Amino acid sequence: MVMNLTSLEGGFNGSTLGILGRKRVLDPVREMPIVGGTGLFMFACGYALARTVRYNLKTGDPVVEYNAFVMHG
Repeated sequence: MVMNLTSLEGGFNGSTLGILGRKRVLDPVREMPIVGGTGLFMFACGYALARTVRYNLKTGDPVVEYNAFVMHG
């Protein structure tokens, strides 16, 4: 999985975090590495935890919560 998380408010507005890793959808909590970022998150590293909150069986659409733990300089 490759994903960019973008901050839309506050002091980190416009900065992004890059996530790259395997997302095992059947695991209750998935851990993926943060491999960089832009703006104030340039050279960021850390990890993100993903947890499915809801899943709609009719449409196949999930609601996923992400918690990011980041070190940046």
